[in-house]
Amino acid sequence: MSQESSIKTPTTANREKVRGSLNQADELLEALTADRDRLFAVIRNPREEVLLAALRNPVLDDQHLLMLLKRRDLGSVITAIYAAKRHIDAYSVKFALVAHPATPPHIAQTLLPLLYIFDLLKLCHIPGVSADIHLAAERKIVQMIPTQPLGNKLALARRGTSAILDALLREGVHNVLETCLDNPHLKEGSLHQFLASSHATAESVSLVARNSRWKSRPNIRLAILKNPRTPLIWFTIFLPGLPAATVRDLLASPRLTFAQKELVRQARPHSHR
Repeated sequence: MSQESSIKTPTTANREKVRGSLNQADELLEALTADRDRLFAVIRNPREEVLLAALRNPVLDDQHLLMLLKRRDLGSVITAIYAAKRHIDAYSVKFALVAHPATPPHIAQTLLPLLYIFDLLKLCHIPGVSADIHLAAERKIVQMIPTQPLGNKLALARRGTSAILDALLREGVHNVLETCLDNPHLKEGSLHQFLASSHATAESVSLVARNSRWKSRPNIRLAILKNPRTPLIWFTIFLPGLPAATVRDLLASPRLTFAQKELVRQARPHSHR
C-alpha cells in the first residue's frame, strides 16, 4: 500500500466523524428507550452522558440503580440520581447513596437520618466511607440508643464502635455491659472512665472485676479500688501485692468509704515498698 493511499482524505475523516456521532446518538437513544432487561447492559456504559440519559428512562427502577451504584466512576450521576426524587423512594437506594464514597457530603448528610440503626452501624464498618459520615452515623446511633429495645442494645454491644460502646456503658444495663466488655473495640481508657463515673454501680464494678480480659490490668484494678461502690470482696482480692505508694494514695482518697479504707489499712503492712 502506498503512503498516499494510507492517508485518510478529508472526506473519509468526515465520514468517520459522522459515523461516530451516529453511534453516540444511538447509545443515547437506547439509554432513553431500552426495555428493563436491556437497560442493565446500558448502565455498564462508561460514558457519563449515556448514564444520565438512562436515568430518564421510564422503566429504570431500584434494581438498575443499585447495580449502577456499585460503580465508582459516576461523576455527576450521583447528584442526578438524588435530584430525581423518584429514584430515591426505595430505602435500599438511599442506603447505597449514603455508603457510596463519591456521594457529595451534603447529600449523604441529608439521607443519613432516614436510615435504620443497624444500617447506620454498617456505615461505621464499611471501608471507604468518609470520616465525616462515619462520625455522623455514630452520633445518630448514640442518639437512638435510649429508645432501643434490649435486643438491639445487645447487638450494638457486640458489634459497636468505641463511641457506641461508651454510650452503652453509661446506661449501665447489666447484660449490655457484660457484652460490651468482650467487644474488641472497647478501649481501656473508656472503661477506666466508666469505673470512675457515677454510672458504675456495685454490680457493674463486679462484672468488670470478674471479666477475664480486664481484671488483670493494673489501671483497671486501681479504678475498681477507687470506686466507693466497689464491694469489699474486691479489696480483699486486689489489695495484696499493691505498691506501698498506691496503698497510700488509696488511703488519701476522699471517695472511699470507711469500710473500704479499713481494708486498705489492714493491707498496708503487706504491700510492696
